Amino acid sequence: MNTKNKIIEYLKQHKTATGKELCAFLGISRQALNKHLKELINNSIIVKTGNTRNAIYVSTSPSSKEKISKKILYKKEYKLPGLEEDKIFNKLALILNLKKSVNERSLNIIQYAFTEILNNAIEHSKSDRCVVEILLDQYNFQFIIRDFGIGVFYSIYEKFNLYDENAAVGELIKGKTTTMKERHTGEGIFFTSKSADIMQIRSHNINLAFDNKKKDVFLQEKKSIKGTEAQFTISKNSKRKLGDIFSNFAPAEFEYRFDRTKVAVKLFQNTYVSRSEAKRLLFGLNKFKEILLDFKGVKSIGQAFADEIFRIFRNNFPDIAIKTENVRDVLKPMIKHVEDNN
Repeated sequence: MNTKNKIIEYLKQHKTATGKELCAFLGISRQALNKHLKELINNSIIVKTGNTRNAIYVSTSPSSKEKISKKILYKKEYKLPGLEEDKIFNKLALILNLKKSVNERSLNIIQYAFTEILNNAIEHSKSDRCVVEILLDQYNFQFIIRDFGIGVFYSIYEKFNLYDENAAVGELIKGKTTTMKERHTGEGIFFTSKSADIMQIRSHNINLAFDNKKKDVFLQEKKSIKGTEAQFTISKNSKRKLGDIFSNFAPAEFEYRFDRTKVAVKLFQNTYVSRSEAKRLLFGLNKFKEILLDFKGVKSIGQAFADEIFRIFRNNFPDIAIKTENVRDVLKPMIKHVEDNN
């Protein structure tokens, strides 16, 4: 077994690994390891999350024993001006006989996700064309929509005058962020990302991956591409209900409005110190009534960062509930300290 396959198999067995752990397992230098990791990341076989020193690597591919061949059912380029997403989906569903290929729950989710993503390409991408690809294997249904326009992260970065495109990723995953407020709520990508088994959004050199099986979000740097590529994968026999996804974030107590969101704090780094970092994290969250901050993977936070969230923001927006999950024991005293100062 060659080195790359050894890395993949190790990650499949251990779920995650650091560079130090992989070097010890393989018996090679960090420089030699990085050459293999770079190729695996560029080919979307593994995902890197966190900064270079504390990076964690996760496999996105099946092990060699689990590899399944995918069949391309459909691939076509469309001119975007005047395109109607619902008509395209209905045509594809008929051609591919989706009612027999996937169960009813999966079909409902696929229809919602496909039309949302294609509509984004039509109305936001500033591209004149897109490519639609449908793939099927023994277990999963997947579609890929690729446009050649401005790029989703750049569009948000430019509209809101953000620090960089990475900051735009944070705004996208919160929900309610749209570059066309007069026509869109900004909810589509948020709910689409929650409905997939795995969804990836790639634009320029950023790849954002939502893995709802592992209940995690990953961000990685890849070779730059023009425009945006959205890849959506779901089991052909999914047990997930689209209605449950909506009710989780737009519950009855909020009159079925999208007023609840969840934010993966560790998305860009695993240590936070300053008020400016907290302000970037909180940007736009005053639109919600309930915020769930997921601290999974966060190793440390500073007093100023915690104070900005758990005292200043709470005092400025007393009607917004801030909840937390996956808070490591080492973080709890700092949060309690600033809360006690309220």
